[in-house]
Amino acid sequence: MSKTGFKVKCARLARLAGKGILAAGLSLPALLVVLPILLLLSGSLMDAWEMGGYISTVFTEGSEFISWRLMPRYPSFANYGKLLFGTPQFFVLFWNSMKLVACILAGQLLAAVPAAWGFGVYEGRGSRILFAFYVVLMLLPFQVTMLSSYLVLNRLSLLDTHYAIILPAIFSTFPVFLCYGGFCSIPRQMLEAARIDGAGEIAIFLRLGLPLGKSGLLSAMVLGFLEYWNLMEQPMAFLDDRWLWPLSLYLPEITWGQAGYAFCASVITLIPAAFVFIMGQDYLEQGIIYSGLKG
Repeated sequence: MSKTGFKVKCARLARLAGKGILAAGLSLPALLVVLPILLLLSGSLMDAWEMGGYISTVFTEGSEFISWRLMPRYPSFANYGKLLFGTPQFFVLFWNSMKLVACILAGQLLAAVPAAWGFGVYEGRGSRILFAFYVVLMLLPFQVTMLSSYLVLNRLSLLDTHYAIILPAIFSTFPVFLCYGGFCSIPRQMLEAARIDGAGEIAIFLRLGLPLGKSGLLSAMVLGFLEYWNLMEQPMAFLDDRWLWPLSLYLPEITWGQAGYAFCASVITLIPAAFVFIMGQDYLEQGIIYSGLKG
């Protein structure tokens, strides 16, 4: 074998070894992510008798560990039947979550997207300071603004209504930040060329801004869905009527005696979020790159 061929073969072996090491390094994090989902799926297919045999040791004095099977001995869809056909409260809370998420995302499209376009395209006096103020507001957790939000909503007589959740979320600063990165990536020469050709500002926004900045917009919608589908603190603070609660507050109400039923409800609650994440994964990555969150 010639010296050149030997070097090529060594390079190939090195690449294969590197891929093997990378796969081995990623297998453990992947297992940690997938294992809880497998436990949810297997638990949702267990009947009450088998589930009780596994988790009863947790409530026995002196016992600390439980046994578990990834595949139930006797798979049963009784929990799904009970949840889907015998629990109307589940569907009420499910549609509450759908209503909240749909209204919030639609409102953010009308409020956050034009605001991000204004910050990203037009440079006025104090615009950078105002955008920096937006970023600071984005960093404030809900616990900081909870009291002031409660007082304002109470004064407006919006407490214990879905508007108490929808209206504050519509004017969130996070979608403005993500959409801003997508709009800033549009070449200024293209916008100037459109103005020279006689296009108005609204036409430029609709025909150039939205198509070219859709990555940041869609990433904001994906992250918004994942966030508002799992809302807990805002509904607990602003909603007293349980029939107005979202689905995220339904799961903690399930007792340990209905563990299989709880697993089943968790699986169904997980499906919309997983579907949206899978469908918008590419746009989510591009939006994060444009927003400067990725190196």
